[in-house]
Amino acid sequence: MPLNFTAIDFETANGSPASPCAVGLVKVVEGKIVDTYATLIQPPYPQDWFEPFNIKVHGITPEDVKDAPSWEIALAEMISFISGDDLIAHNAGFDMGVLKASALAIDASLPNLRYGCSLIMARKTYNLESYRLNQVAYAIGIEEFNHHDALADSDACARIVIHMADRHEVDNLDDLAKLTNHNIKRLLGEPA
Repeated sequence: MPLNFTAIDFETANGSPASPCAVGLVKVVEGKIVDTYATLIQPPYPQDWFEPFNIKVHGITPEDVKDAPSWEIALAEMISFISGDDLIAHNAGFDMGVLKASALAIDASLPNLRYGCSLIMARKTYNLESYRLNQVAYAIGIEEFNHHDALADSDACARIVIHMADRHEVDNLDDLAKLTNHNIKRLLGEPA
């Protein structure tokens, strides 16, 4: 089984996980980045308001998303792009929480995808003072990227997973998870 997955990163409009305002996806096939998808999103009502703190973090404003796709459209495009891949996120609890809460907000069903967390795996791979995405990215040689841009963050996540697989000399996600004592989970809770 080759190293195939889609890295995902969300930015949210406010403190609610049901307020996605941007997403970035990076598809990895056989250990190589082959495609990307990114879009701004109109967060679903009633979580369609922007917290000043969140704007300060990612720079996305209500004006930026006024012509963006609705969450319904963005979700359909995302699921099509992911096409059954395992998902990887840096701090996956946050991103999977956004995916589940915002799907629930519009009564949308999700495929029962598997997902893993590059943050957990990085803690078992590298010896760093901080395992924040930007710090791990710097440690593997990604000197500059636009942190808190959803596509840049998902790209960094993908590159970190590829680097970890190379470092551990494995060619698939399951072996990488095993070597880093990480349990790949199911999005909808059934056993992976």
